[in-house]
Amino acid sequence: MAGDAAARAIESAEQGWRVLRRWAGRHAGFFTTRQVLRTGCAARVRVGLGDGSVTRAGVGLLRLAGWPDGPLDEYAMWAAWFDGGAAVTHQSAAELHGLGRLRPRFLHLSVRAGRLPVAPRLVVLRRSLVGADVESAGPFLVTTPVRTVLDLAEADIAQTALDEVVADAVAIHRCAGEEIREAGTRLPPRAATRLYRALAVA
Repeated sequence: MAGDAAARAIESAEQGWRVLRRWAGRHAGFFTTRQVLRTGCAARVRVGLGDGSVTRAGVGLLRLAGWPDGPLDEYAMWAAWFDGGAAVTHQSAAELHGLGRLRPRFLHLSVRAGRLPVAPRLVVLRRSLVGADVESAGPFLVTTPVRTVLDLAEADIAQTALDEVVADAVAIHRCAGEEIREAGTRLPPRAATRLYRALAVA
C-alpha cells in the first residue's frame, strides 16, 4: 500500500513538472512561482535552482536554462507573469510592427486581470481585448496593427507621430487605409478626428 502511494506521488510530481515545462515553453522558458505552486513542483524547482537548470529572472519569475536569450524576452517574461492573459499594446506594439519612430521608454501591456508586478518600466492598462484585436508573436500576444493604430489615436501622442504611424501602416501594407477608416468609426469623436487627419496625409 505504501509503495502504491509513493508511486502515485512520484507520478503526480512528474506530471506536474511536465505541465510546468509545457507552460514555460509557451513563453520562451519563463514561468512564475505561482505556477510552480499550482503544479506542485516546488521541490523540483529548488533542485533546478541548485543545479543551474532553472534560473531566477526576477521577483516571482523563473526561467528554464537552455533557452537562448532573445531581443523579445522581456515581452515573453511578462506574458508568463500574467498567465498568457496580456497583450503588448500602444507604443510598444507600434515598435514591434515597425510603425513610426516612437521609441517607447516603457513597455505597454493590456491585461484583463492579474496581480500587477512592481516594475518601473511597465505600463499596464486594465481592459479586455477581443480575439480579433490581438495576434500571436510567438511567446506573447500583441495588438493587431489596426488595433494599435486605434489605441494610439486615443492616446496622447502628438498628431505628427500618429500621422507617421498611420502612414507606415499603409505604406508597408500592415493594414489598408479603408480598414483603418472603418475601424475609426468606433472611436470617440476626438480620437476619430485625429485618425482621419492622419489618414488624409498618409
